[in-house]
Amino acid sequence: MTRTVDELRLDGNAAAGLLGALFAFDVTRAEAICDGCGNAAHVGELHLYAAEMGAVLRCPGCDHLMLCATELRGTVRLDMRGIRLLGLPVS
Repeated sequence: MTRTVDELRLDGNAAAGLLGALFAFDVTRAEAICDGCGNAAHVGELHLYAAEMGAVLRCPGCDHLMLCATELRGTVRLDMRGIRLLGLPVS
């Protein structure tokens, strides 16, 4: 059975476990500004496409690739080229 792209899409909260290996804070609360359209959204609001190899998070506004996280041979790799700025409220 082949699943469609929409059936594979979750929200960014589902990537919390994988991303938690890299960040000492709840990264889903961080605000990410899309480098494609300038849209600001919390990481938990991004569209997640997850597979065994890792996670691809896309902008909910323009579908631009914002963040790609993979785990390979015990190393988590994070590509955030699609995020112009990542911010987290201190309080």
